[in-house]
Amino acid sequence: MTAELLLAFAAYALVTSITPGPNNTMLLASGVNFGFARTVPHILGVSLGFAVMLLAVGLGLGELFRRYPSLHIVLRWAGGAYLLWLAWKIAQSGPAKDDARSARPFGFLQAAGFQWLNPKCWIMATGALTIYLPSDGGLFELSVITAIYALINAPSVCVWAGFGVALRRWLTDPRMTRLFNLGMAALLVGSLYPLFSEAVR
Repeated sequence: MTAELLLAFAAYALVTSITPGPNNTMLLASGVNFGFARTVPHILGVSLGFAVMLLAVGLGLGELFRRYPSLHIVLRWAGGAYLLWLAWKIAQSGPAKDDARSARPFGFLQAAGFQWLNPKCWIMATGALTIYLPSDGGLFELSVITAIYALINAPSVCVWAGFGVALRRWLTDPRMTRLFNLGMAALLVGSLYPLFSEAVR
């Protein structure tokens, strides 16, 4: 892999990691409702879970979905349904202080498993592998791409959780927190637009 290709891939990894999507929307909401420390397992689950997914797809799991397209369709719709459920949970969240004891942020395994249901992650993974992995690339090249993605993804998603923590200071009014959570739920539903628009074609 050339230096130019690696730099181009690093830019791709940064743009896809830091732009809005289901993961970042949920991390922003978690930062507001639970603070940064309690969101760390969620952050690690996103970054490491996606790295495992990227590696697995690169090692041949993607071929399984190409041979059996129905599996991919089922997974996409299951992910969509799960995102709608998460949006509902966020919309129902109360003020941070009221929910501090009863509510729980996403855990590591939940966040890692969610990557397989996240439509944006599938776009990120397939884009990375089809565009930046050399046609004659082997395990070494795949490992390099996975490592670079993980190293860029982790601080990128931290930004969203940190932004949520910063907003937390301003959302002391329970009504404002409720409005924020409703807005985050709406954004999460909006992230499903590609899935819904494809279904009606």
